[in-house]
Amino acid sequence: MDSTQDFQPRTFSMKLWPPSESTRLMLVERMTENLSTESIFSRKYGLLGKQEAHENAKRIEELCFASADEHFKREPDGDGSSAVQLYAKETSKLMLEVLKKGPRTTAELEAPVADTPIVPADTPLVPADTVLDISGGKRAFIEADEAKELLSPLTKPGNSYKRICFSNRSFGIGAANVAGPILEAVKNQLTEVDISDFVAGRPEDEALDVMRIFSKALEGSVLRYLNISDNALGEKGVRAFSELLKSQESLEELYVMNDGISEEAAKALSELIPATEKLKVLHFHNNMTGDEGAIYIAEMVKRSPNVESFRCSATRIGSDGGVALSEALGTCTRLKKLDLRDNLFGVDAGLALSETLPKLPDLVELYLSDLNLENEGTKAIANALKQSAPRLEVLEMAGNEINARAAPNLAECLTAMQSLKKLTLAENELKDHGAVIIAKSLEDGHTDLKELDVSTNMLQRVGARCFARAVANKPAFVQLNINGNFISDEGIDEVKEILKAGKKTLDVLGSLDENEPDGEPDDEEEDEDAEGNEDELDSKLQSVKVEQDD
Repeated sequence: MDSTQDFQPRTFSMKLWPPSESTRLMLVERMTENLSTESIFSRKYGLLGKQEAHENAKRIEELCFASADEHFKREPDGDGSSAVQLYAKETSKLMLEVLKKGPRTTAELEAPVADTPIVPADTPLVPADTVLDISGGKRAFIEADEAKELLSPLTKPGNSYKRICFSNRSFGIGAANVAGPILEAVKNQLTEVDISDFVAGRPEDEALDVMRIFSKALEGSVLRYLNISDNALGEKGVRAFSELLKSQESLEELYVMNDGISEEAAKALSELIPATEKLKVLHFHNNMTGDEGAIYIAEMVKRSPNVESFRCSATRIGSDGGVALSEALGTCTRLKKLDLRDNLFGVDAGLALSETLPKLPDLVELYLSDLNLENEGTKAIANALKQSAPRLEVLEMAGNEINARAAPNLAECLTAMQSLKKLTLAENELKDHGAVIIAKSLEDGHTDLKELDVSTNMLQRVGARCFARAVANKPAFVQLNINGNFISDEGIDEVKEILKAGKKTLDVLGSLDENEPDGEPDDEEEDEDAEGNEDELDSKLQSVKVEQDD
C-alpha cells in the first residue's frame, strides 16, 4: 500500500493583519526619524523637533491603525493585505501633511487650530471612501485616459466623497476635460478641495485653460477648505479661478502659498472672494506680494475677524506693507497662530505690530524671525507681549539684529510667559552679556519648556553655561541648540556636565559642528554693563534678577 495515498497536505493561512506591537512601535520610530530629519520639506516649511515629531508619529500611527483595522473587520476572510496597504498609504499621506504644515506644538495638537483637514487630533480618521487622494507617488503628467481611470471612483452612483486631493498631478487640457464633468456632478457633496500643484510644467495658456475648466466645474460648491497653492498663479491664474472663488461664501480655510501673488494678484483675490467672515485659516506663504500687495491682503484680513491662523511669511513685504498688515491684524481678536517670518518689516512695522499684539490675547504661536526688527522693534514687541500673551507657547525672533541692549526687555517678557514651550533667538548678537540676562529669566518656572535655540549669537563659555543651567532641570526639555557660537572646548565640557547634573541626557544638546572654539566675537561697542571678562560675568550670574510687574 502506498502510504502517500492517505496523505492529506496541510494548508497554511498567513494573516498579515494585525501587525505586532513591536512592528507598530518600529513604524512610529521610523516616522519620527523621517519627520525630524532635514529634507526638502523642512527647508521649505521648517524642521520638527524630535519630541514633536514623535508625538505626530504616534498619533498618525494610531489613527491609521484604527482605520485599517476597521477596514479589515469588513473583510475578515482576507489575509489582511488590503488593510496593510491602507495602513501604509494613510500613514504616508498623513506624514506628508504634517511635513507640509511645519513645526507645531503639543498644545496645538490638543486644541488644534485647523491648519489642515487631514490630521485633527480630536476626531477619528475619516473613512477612506470619503477622500479621493491621487497625489501619491512621483509628480506626473496625466492625460485623458489616466484621468478617467483615476477619477472613476467619483463616477460611481451613491459615492460619498467629500474631500478631493489632486495635488502633485499635472493635468493637461485633455485630462481637465475629463475631470470637469465628473467634478460638476459631485460638486454639491464636496466640502474640501486641494488642487495645489496640479498644472506643473504646463505651458501658461494650457495651464490657464485647465484652471478655468476646474473653476467652472466647481462653481457653486459649498467648500470649507480650498488649497490652490503651488500653481504659479499670478493675476492671470487668480482670475482663471474667478467662477469658483466668487461662488464661495463659507470658506473656513484658504491656502494660496507659493503662487506668485503679486500686487495685481492680491488685488484680484481681494476682489473675487465675496465673504471671508468664516475664515479660520488664511495662508499666503512664499509669494511676491510686496508692500503694494500687502495693502490688499490687509483688506482681506480686516474682513476676516474669525481667523485663528494667519501666515504671510516670505512675501517681500517691507515697512509700509508691514504697518498696514499689522494694523489690519488688530481685527483678528481670535488669532492663535501668527507667522510673519522672512519679510522686510523693519522697526516701524515692528512698532505697529507692538500696538496690535495687546488685541490678540489668545496667541499661542508667534513667528517673527528675519523681520529686521532691531533692538527698538524688539523692545516694543517684548513689552507688548509681557502684558498680553500669557498663553504663548512658541516665540521665534531669530535673525533680527538683537543684542544685549534688548535683553532686559526680552527677559521681563519671557518671565511672564510661563506656558512657553519653544523659544528661538538664533542668529542675533546677544553675546554673553545678553545670554546671562535672558537665561536667568528662564531658570525659574517654565516647566513646559521643550526647545531653546540660541545658535549663532556670538556666545562664549559663560553664555553657553548660563543657558545650559537654565534648562538642565526642566522636566519636558528635549533640545538645546548652541551651535554656531564661539564656545571653547572647556566650555562645551562644562555645558555637558551641567546637563548631566540636571539629570538630562546629552541627547538634548544639538549639533556643534559649526561651533568655533577658537573664535572671538567682534569688537562692536556694547552696553557699558557688558564690559568685563567671562569670570566677572559668571560671578554676577546669581545677582541678576528680572523685575516682574505686580
